Amino acid sequence: MISIDAYRGQWLGNIRGDLLAGIVVALALIPEAIAFSIIAGVDPKVGLYASFSIAVITAITGGRPGMISAATAATAVLMVTLVAEHGLEYLLAATVLAGLLQIAAGFLRLGFVMRYVSKSVMTGFVNALAILIFMAQLPELDPRHVTWLTYALVAGGLAIIYLFPMVTTAVPSPLVTIVVLTALTVAFGWDVRTVGDMGALPDTLPVFLIPDIPLTFETLQIILPYSVAVAVVGLLESLMTQNIVDDLTDTKSDRDQECVGQGLANTATGFIGGMAGCAMIGQSIINVKSGGRGRLSSFTAGVVLLILVVGLGDAVSVIPMPALVAIMIMVSIGTFSWSSIRNLRVHPRSSSVVMLATVAVVVYTHNLAIGVLVGVLLSGIFFAAKIAQLFRVTSEISADGRVRTYRVEGQLFYGSVEDFMEAFDFREAPERVVIDVTHAHIWDISSVQALDMAILKLRRDGAEVEVVGMNEATETLVDRLAIHDKPGAMDALTGH
Repeated sequence: MISIDAYRGQWLGNIRGDLLAGIVVALALIPEAIAFSIIAGVDPKVGLYASFSIAVITAITGGRPGMISAATAATAVLMVTLVAEHGLEYLLAATVLAGLLQIAAGFLRLGFVMRYVSKSVMTGFVNALAILIFMAQLPELDPRHVTWLTYALVAGGLAIIYLFPMVTTAVPSPLVTIVVLTALTVAFGWDVRTVGDMGALPDTLPVFLIPDIPLTFETLQIILPYSVAVAVVGLLESLMTQNIVDDLTDTKSDRDQECVGQGLANTATGFIGGMAGCAMIGQSIINVKSGGRGRLSSFTAGVVLLILVVGLGDAVSVIPMPALVAIMIMVSIGTFSWSSIRNLRVHPRSSSVVMLATVAVVVYTHNLAIGVLVGVLLSGIFFAAKIAQLFRVTSEISADGRVRTYRVEGQLFYGSVEDFMEAFDFREAPERVVIDVTHAHIWDISSVQALDMAILKLRRDGAEVEVVGMNEATETLVDRLAIHDKPGAMDALTGH
């Protein structure tokens, strides 16, 4: 539990940097929130209200200062069918339920599952997201719909982003890019796409409302699958983004508190007409690169976003899209782990396969959860195969030929069971067999069943069998699951 002083420091420790970074992030959030609303099939204000609400609430209740959460594509794509078949009110109800599930995950301390996501999966996740961020800008660069001026403005924006810090870092270069390109576009009357072309901005503040749906079991059956999917995908993306921000800032944060914070944000958002969201790696990196470190940056982003779209909508609508495209290309370049390309030659082949598979699946499906799941499964398979290779069984016979001793070394689990069984010579008929597991550990029911099978086969041929050297955990598992010393064990072997 964080102390009051530490919490206060997360708000007031970097006021100037957080305020400026929050303004930059707010401007970058507007077109994305509108785009994600369009993806989900709802009015732009649904995504904009959600981005305001989620950013502000996670700033207060989340576990990762400096991380930006808002409406996202990852959650929007999951809601498309629900909106098409049942309408906006069901989306709002599903958002509330997803938030409650995330709160429960936080209280159940499920954030620990992130420790099982390997570095290769994390790298693949980051690289895939960088590619998706870049691909999302391509419609704004389509030569069939834009002129050469768009490319010139994007190039100019990138030049400002990368060169302005050489002059001063007092003001974030992305903010300078937005101001300069907007001023030039308005002053010269250049015909380029603007934020206003993305959709109408709301002109009123959000109000509290209860989703207008029947409170029946049938309704729960409709929204529960979507809510579970949104809750899982939202937490997965949030926790992985949290790890990345931890690395960028060399600080640690509370995963379980972040689960609760995301849940509270989504629950509240559903009651003001907003869609579900989660942490955004692109905006989080913009925030960190622009100097944002504390909770104030996310809070500022949400509040400024609302002020801009409601109070200054006319001014925001003239911001040229090339300025925001330049910022997102910068994010894409900065997000991609370029060292991972060089490391393909030196990293273990299995690690490279996991990373590339994660990238390929995410880019192909546009679903971060599926890609990460594939990466985690492959990591588990490769790890099991590697551990199985460290397993061996040796044996020796006594001088009089009456006692055979098998020495088991390594981890005995489902991946090494086959090697374990092949090590025994069941055609040999010594009087006594000793299975020494002093340097081994038995992990699962597959390995217990293999031990049972070996003992029973040896006993069937008349040998006296003794297992020695079990550690406490192994002995507990064997005592609970093994059948070789129980009545009817030989019948079980015959039946098998």
